[in-house]
Amino acid sequence: MRYAVFATLCVAGAMTLAGCEAPPKVDADRALEGINVIDESNLNDIMLTAADPNEAVTYFKEASREQPDRIDLKRGLAKSLTRAKRPTEAVVVWAEVAASGAVTADDRIGYAGALIRTGDWDRAEAELDRIPPTYETYDRYRLEAMVADSNREWERADSYYETAAGLTTRPAGVLNNWGYSKLTREDFAAAEDLFARAITYDSGLFTAKNNLVLARAAQGNYTLPIVPMTQPEKAQLLHTLALSAIRRGDVDTGRRLLRDALDTHPQHFEAAARSLEALDAGRYN
Repeated sequence: MRYAVFATLCVAGAMTLAGCEAPPKVDADRALEGINVIDESNLNDIMLTAADPNEAVTYFKEASREQPDRIDLKRGLAKSLTRAKRPTEAVVVWAEVAASGAVTADDRIGYAGALIRTGDWDRAEAELDRIPPTYETYDRYRLEAMVADSNREWERADSYYETAAGLTTRPAGVLNNWGYSKLTREDFAAAEDLFARAITYDSGLFTAKNNLVLARAAQGNYTLPIVPMTQPEKAQLLHTLALSAIRRGDVDTGRRLLRDALDTHPQHFEAAARSLEALDAGRYN
């Protein structure tokens, strides 16, 4: 009965037949395109964050090949190459993004970061200089600090490091970098403080623990700091202390610390064993 009524209505409306026809295909296509854009956007985000970096590279490389005019896909490829620790390739793609009319301040930051990873400090600085001074982000100031460090502009570096640390809730990495900067300047007390602060934000950051030991050893302090550490980490830190002591001429202290490292490690500690053997044989420089 319902079908008969529908058929009658369609016949009666013959002069306005479009009202009974299915929507034009182009409208359906547009609707589907909208859904596909949403799905693709989600997939792009997933590939940039959760996916294996090399898988993301493959995904964005293929997508960029199929749609070479899509700057967002080139941007995804550049970010993925950086995540995959392929900065030389990333620089090439970032250059294409930077040359486009759609380049953003974040793009220039990403480009500068890749350039720093390849050791091209001058071009990295040039890219950062193209960013408006009002654009203030953690990543921008972190890179500005590193560039200032490379130029031995210590006051600027300290200012940038401090600003960067205040712009993130996870400052362990930038505090560790700042501490290393102080370490290279032989400001060992300041370096020790910064490494200790980094560890309070990330107790698993072994690099900061090792740097902290180096800063203490440079001041003649060969005791382990009171920070969270596993047994293997403790053994490795003792090994670092030992080598630092030996380089400072405190050979007997170094020998004792090497033995402590061997006794502390839950397994055979090959590096410490080799160091002790070299020391006992008089081969250590």
